[in-house]
Amino acid sequence: MIIASIISITAKAQVPAEISLWPQSRIIDTANGHKLVEHDLSKPGQDLVGGRSVIRLADVTNPTIKIFTPKKPNGTAVVVCPGGGYSILALDLEGTELCEWFNSIGVTAILLKYRVPALPGKLRYEAPLQDAQRALGLVRFNAEKWGINPDHIGIMGFSAGGHLSALVSNTYDKRTYLHVDAADEVSCRPDFTILTYPAYLADEKEEGKLAPEIKVTEKTPPTFIMQTEDDPVKVENALFYYLALKKAKVAAEMHLYPTGGHGYGIRSKTGGTSVYTQLIEKWLTDNKF
Repeated sequence: MIIASIISITAKAQVPAEISLWPQSRIIDTANGHKLVEHDLSKPGQDLVGGRSVIRLADVTNPTIKIFTPKKPNGTAVVVCPGGGYSILALDLEGTELCEWFNSIGVTAILLKYRVPALPGKLRYEAPLQDAQRALGLVRFNAEKWGINPDHIGIMGFSAGGHLSALVSNTYDKRTYLHVDAADEVSCRPDFTILTYPAYLADEKEEGKLAPEIKVTEKTPPTFIMQTEDDPVKVENALFYYLALKKAKVAAEMHLYPTGGHGYGIRSKTGGTSVYTQLIEKWLTDNKF
């Protein structure tokens, strides 16, 4: 019993709380001649979700991963990507709250704080994709040390974070940044993908097609999708991605609900949106993750 406790303490000690993704020499914290300072845009009592405030983090220039380790880890890990239109990050609503929920079912959760907004002249998803690739590589490279099965590392994203999760699920053959260290030599392909009210997946110009940067193949990871039909970001994002997965013969499960809107995280208490975490847990179990 004492030996087991020592092993447990040692294992936990090997897992850092938070890691910067890039060397300081790679970080750009100025734009248009102004220094960018990370800050929360939310104001007390305004824009509440489920009766509670939301952290809306802006001007993120030093991306990190924060590791949430459950009391009894089962070896599965999920990188969690908050949404925010690639302008801000809904850090608690679509981040820490999900990490804590994953911990409750034994899953190690890794909160990805990716760079937003895009710097002038850059695609809105360019830096976030680099951050997601780097994060997945770091988790897989350190999997044994952190008590994670290297074949059970997934990604989950909300809204813009859903677009980012789908993007990295189809953009993993080659890193989109200059090599940093040995973590960039292991695969950054997620083993599974979870998309909650994903945005930007549907082509904005051509009806019925995916955005050109999203290229689904037979190697795209198994995917769980959830969205509502009254989502102002449009349910077609989920529909078109699901159809592309089906065409490529990729295992996929989609749940659509008539109402629920957008941007509720796991705070919704109504209809199907209040129980979809149970469906995620079942899907992970059924797929042996």
